[in-house]
Amino acid sequence: MHPTPTEATPAHATPATATPDPPELAPTTPGYYLRARPQGFAAHFCASPQNLCGVRASTRSALLAYGMGPDVVDAVQLVVSELVGNSVRACGDHVPLVVEVYVTLYGIAVNVHDPNPGVLPRRRATPLDSADAESGRGLGLVDLLAPDWQVRRSAIGKQVRCRVPVPARPMLN
Repeated sequence: MHPTPTEATPAHATPATATPDPPELAPTTPGYYLRARPQGFAAHFCASPQNLCGVRASTRSALLAYGMGPDVVDAVQLVVSELVGNSVRACGDHVPLVVEVYVTLYGIAVNVHDPNPGVLPRRRATPLDSADAESGRGLGLVDLLAPDWQVRRSAIGKQVRCRVPVPARPMLN
């Protein structure tokens, strides 16, 4: 299977990481299924702290295997955590979710699917640096790390999609 143009190896990847083998994926466990996809993975799971840890670990492993730096990996893990947390708040514990993470020409794509198309994520008016805010900073962080995120209806329910930009690396001669 060949990647589509939006999933092709990014220009900032080094030759050594331009076409790596897919990362080793964790074994499938009950309530957690991990599937390789071009330049990344898709995780199907029932939301739980243990499975979120698995998705975060898969994110780190896949992105490092494709040559992403630790700052990018940390940013993508935070975006994944915030979007999964929003889905759990909207749909409840143990909700079935699908999380996709993959490298594109335009950055790292993160898509989170949940089964409730009627409850949409909302940005709060509380500033990120407000001492009064006890919660509600998650989508503000997503705005900073993955500007222009969007919500679409999907066959599953809804999908929150975003791209975390990747700084260009200088080409070595």
